Amino acid sequence: MRGAPEQSRFVVVPAYNEASVIGLTVRPLIEAGYSVVVVDDGSSDGTWDAIQQLPVYGLRHPINLGQGAALQTGMTFALKQGADYVVHFDADGQHRPIDIHVVLEPLLEGKIDVALGSRFLNRSSAAAVPFRRRVFLRGATYVNFVLTGVLLTDAHNGLRALTRDAAERIQFRENGYAHASEILHQIRSHRLAYAERPITVVYSEYSVAKGQSLWNGFNIVFELLMTKLFQ
Repeated sequence: MRGAPEQSRFVVVPAYNEASVIGLTVRPLIEAGYSVVVVDDGSSDGTWDAIQQLPVYGLRHPINLGQGAALQTGMTFALKQGADYVVHFDADGQHRPIDIHVVLEPLLEGKIDVALGSRFLNRSSAAAVPFRRRVFLRGATYVNFVLTGVLLTDAHNGLRALTRDAAERIQFRENGYAHASEILHQIRSHRLAYAERPITVVYSEYSVAKGQSLWNGFNIVFELLMTKLFQ
């Protein structure tokens, strides 16, 4: 599938109240030739209006369900449209479109099923991580390991790539941010081949403000523990 056209490579962008940046985030993806699916997860600002002005597949949740639910909606749609590869891409501008090729490359070569972006495998990107976020992310990697048995360098990176087979197997049940840990559990349970790839995370005042708080991190761990206990 190395020669698969960009149109069969779908980029799923979950968006919640991203009216001011969604156009800036999505236009480079369109220009690169990717098929783009933007899922408005019940935004209360002008996100949906902005999406409708773009040449993308626009989907909308009537209420806010969470990033995991938005990704699942987008993946299901992309597969129905014939996607050979599915990429997850955050809406807040923290990911670089050029890094999509970085995560797709080993999939196109048939080496793995899932590629997970890591800001800590890129020296300049790792150095730019704010201190409090670095502490949270480092701690989260070990929490993920305890809960899923998968040890990564970057616990909550929104840039990922999946083959069609992997995207069909992975079904998010965690609607919120806990999906970032759930996907690791499913990768292991389905015995999917995976690897981390070095990518750059761009920090701006906007993306930092939109990021997860420390308190939200505790909520994620609580959700995962409860799910683990009652499986």
